[in-house]
Amino acid sequence: MLTTTMALTAVAIALAVVAFLAAYRAFSASRQDNDRLGILSEAMNRLSETQSAITGRLAQMAEGQVAAQASMAERLQAQERSVTKMLDERLTDVTRRVGENLQKAGEKTTETLGQLQERLAVIDSAQKNIAELSQDVVSLQDLLSNKQARGAIGQVQMEDLVRNMLPPGAYEFQFTLTNGKRADCVIKLPNPPGLIAVDSKYPHEAFVRMIGAKDERELVLAQASFRSDVLKHIKDIADKYIIPGETSDSAIMFVPAESIFAELHENFTDVVEAGFARRVYVVSPTTLMATLNTVRAILKDARMREQAHLIQREIGELTKDVVRLDKRVGELARHFGQAQSDVKDIQTSTEKIVKRGTRIENIPLDATGEAVEPPDLLTPEPPQPRRDLLQ
Repeated sequence: MLTTTMALTAVAIALAVVAFLAAYRAFSASRQDNDRLGILSEAMNRLSETQSAITGRLAQMAEGQVAAQASMAERLQAQERSVTKMLDERLTDVTRRVGENLQKAGEKTTETLGQLQERLAVIDSAQKNIAELSQDVVSLQDLLSNKQARGAIGQVQMEDLVRNMLPPGAYEFQFTLTNGKRADCVIKLPNPPGLIAVDSKYPHEAFVRMIGAKDERELVLAQASFRSDVLKHIKDIADKYIIPGETSDSAIMFVPAESIFAELHENFTDVVEAGFARRVYVVSPTTLMATLNTVRAILKDARMREQAHLIQREIGELTKDVVRLDKRVGELARHFGQAQSDVKDIQTSTEKIVKRGTRIENIPLDATGEAVEPPDLLTPEPPQPRRDLLQ
């Protein structure tokens, strides 16, 4: 509204200036002409009237502008109050939501911290277990570095498998042969094959060097050492524990590590074939278990063959008992037949006695109680057909 008023004022001033300039030109052009002075005076009057009208209009417009400004101020105040109220409501709602979210976030954070503490406790426990396991691994490495301790581990593992798979009496540990050599274990099978020696070997050092080789040269040297160690074990077992006439023509070399057994059969087939040639069979805990299971089946079959004659003798005695039982049953049947015949004779006699009693009861008597007609009790009854024959 203020901008409109200023624009109208500017227009009015411009018109006044234009009218004055026009009058001044007219006055300059005809200064000598008196008529034109009158025209200029008239123009000046009109200009004064126009200026008065413009001034009145400007006053009216100023009054209207003041009223419009007052109305606008009231509207702005109302809108300001409305906006302020709305902002207060929005701010209250936002504050409430922020408070709820902060509370939920606090609860979630507390819960997360609790779970984190639990997991940290689990991690601490796991770290302790890892530390203990590391110590155990170090102890195991120290133990495996000792040949005697390493051999004892393999022997104990082998003995446990044998005890669990075979019955007592089918094996013996630390068995001394006639050549003075002592086998870790012998499995006692009937001839053939006879005694089978089982010896535990653990080529750990060469295997570790081979696994930890850093270059090709070190790997080749470690493989050669590993091959040499295993071949030496095979030769020693063949020479010590295969004795013709005393033991079986084969022996078993027990390797207590599945990894070494797998390495032999995967990359050292020539060593395995050398063992076959000397009839020394390399086994792991798994394959030894399968071998012992087969041995158990052989022992069971051998025990059954040993007691086959006892079973036949028992069957013969059982047959004799059945024959005697059949004879006694026949005698019992004859006794039952004789008893049945005697019972029939007794029934015949009782029937005769009953008939005689009936005849006596039917004798007519007089008033004095004497018989009217003496009965002929000596006359025998007519013969009756035998019931057994009618049947």
